[in-house]
Amino acid sequence: MAAFGTSRLEAFSDGVIAIIITIMVLELKVPHDPSLQGLQALVPAFLSYVLSFVYVGIYWNNHHHLLHAATRVDGAVLWANLHLLFWLSLLPFATGWMGENHFAALPSAAYGTVLLAAALAYAVLQQRIIAAEGEGSRLRRVLGRDWKGKLSPLLYAAAIALNFVETWLAQVIYVLVALLWLVPDRRIESGLQGDA
Repeated sequence: MAAFGTSRLEAFSDGVIAIIITIMVLELKVPHDPSLQGLQALVPAFLSYVLSFVYVGIYWNNHHHLLHAATRVDGAVLWANLHLLFWLSLLPFATGWMGENHFAALPSAAYGTVLLAAALAYAVLQQRIIAAEGEGSRLRRVLGRDWKGKLSPLLYAAAIALNFVETWLAQVIYVLVALLWLVPDRRIESGLQGDA
């Protein structure tokens, strides 16, 4: 199967991610009440938006680094990337549902399911890029053990179940995983600088 560079894949993905963020912000409704009480009613929707904005930003940042580490893509990589974008494109829906329903159990579990599926899709994308590059894959070398990539799906699965016991604890886990990824992951940058 023929392999190609990453520039078109990155440009397309950047466009989709920009649209996802735009859709999320458009879901925030302007209050018709000009008082603080009108704004207070929006707090759950705003908090869910902030969390999702951070998650989309994390994916955009890591996706950018991932594609800079990749030297080539093939058809399987393109489909794996679309698979990731599919799950990310569901974030505006899950965000809105969770925020509008004040972090109720089922909408919060659905939100966690989207996060879990996106994390698994990202792992599949990494593996497809490594397979496309073959034995000498730079990405394989720089990823190492990828403990954050392995821990995150486990935490999402725990949070999904916890939504039906203590919803606030599930939300704490979602925030903790985001904070885990907010700490810059320098593996790819360091690995690429070592190749220079």
